[in-house]
Amino acid sequence: MNGTLRRRRLVALLGGLASMALAGSAWADPAPPFAQLLKQAESSPRMKAIEADVDRAKGLSDQARARPNPTVSVYGENIAGSSPYSGFDRSETTLQFNQPFEIGGKRSARIAAGEAGVVAARARGRQGRIAFAYELALAYVAVELADRRIALAEDEIEEAEADLKLARALVEAGKETRLRALQAETELNAAQAVLEGAKATRTAALARLSAMAGVETPFTGVSESLLDRMTPRTTYGPVDPMQSAGYISALADRDAAVRRAASERKRAIPDVTGQLGIRRLQGDRATALVAGISLPLNLFDRNKGNIAAADADVRGADARAEATRLEAAANVAAALALVEAADARVAAAERTMGNATETYRLARIAYEAGKSPLSELLVARHGLGVARGVVVDAAAARLDARAQLASLQGLAVTGEPVQ
Repeated sequence: MNGTLRRRRLVALLGGLASMALAGSAWADPAPPFAQLLKQAESSPRMKAIEADVDRAKGLSDQARARPNPTVSVYGENIAGSSPYSGFDRSETTLQFNQPFEIGGKRSARIAAGEAGVVAARARGRQGRIAFAYELALAYVAVELADRRIALAEDEIEEAEADLKLARALVEAGKETRLRALQAETELNAAQAVLEGAKATRTAALARLSAMAGVETPFTGVSESLLDRMTPRTTYGPVDPMQSAGYISALADRDAAVRRAASERKRAIPDVTGQLGIRRLQGDRATALVAGISLPLNLFDRNKGNIAAADADVRGADARAEATRLEAAANVAAALALVEAADARVAAAERTMGNATETYRLARIAYEAGKSPLSELLVARHGLGVARGVVVDAAAARLDARAQLASLQGLAVTGEPVQ
């Protein structure tokens, strides 16, 4: 297989040069190891959007602490009227300061709702980061899967070329008909088509990985194998559905909804406005203080609509939290079962590939000795190709199952906590 190894290295080199040519003058590099890439992706657009949502909640929380602004008014009386008030000699000018006072715990309820909103935003942010880590892992491994399928296709081509060479030799020796050589040539063409498809898939996988990581110039490959890291059975410890990021986020949303509803009820309480001013009595050449209190009458607007909407939000948040609790328990049970099944599937696929490899070896020996037709050799090689693909698919399914289980624990697929 030295020729295959040299060819793979050449293809990788040419692929890297092509990627750099497409990217212009910028030099593209392979994606770093997954843990490092996940950390670098904190500056990606998706992560910035999550941070912006949290900052928005913080801004609203800060605003909730603000007190009502006072007002200052100046007004005059007894001016520009009929005699004796035609001039300003008997005018009265008042400079007044008005300060609204929130009563009934309105401000404290508003502050509590704002703080709960920050907690909920942070919980949703963590849930979003965990989901991003899961998707980034799938995008990362998609490149590796494409590389493996390219390698499998290259092996298929090498074996098909060897079978075609053997078939042609037998045709020239009069031991096979021309039809057999055509059959072998058809198999070779099909393998070459599969290789081109795998290369296109790799290009698309690199583009998606680069976009998720927030990188302008597409990566040329990946620098570590996540599939190989899953070979030893990875243990994440017990999985508590009630500690999943989704359920914690749902609880935080419910708490925020409850506090917003309480704040809306407090808003129905009227504010008291205190008034204090100085009045100038021009006719008496005297100055006096004025003071008063104003209280709005809740005759028309009692905030009933906002209260009803907030109560509906609470009911919806309760329902979503309960649904999330049930889904979390089901997801944990499903993830554990999928991990067990994926491990068994990988083991079975590897045994199948061993059998297919031996079958192909024996079929080739029999065909070279003239003891079996070409059709049996082609069937055996096709079975080997299928078995190799099954191994790759099984490894991908195992990584997906492990990644799902890790997400339920708030971990990246490589075991690092996602905060």
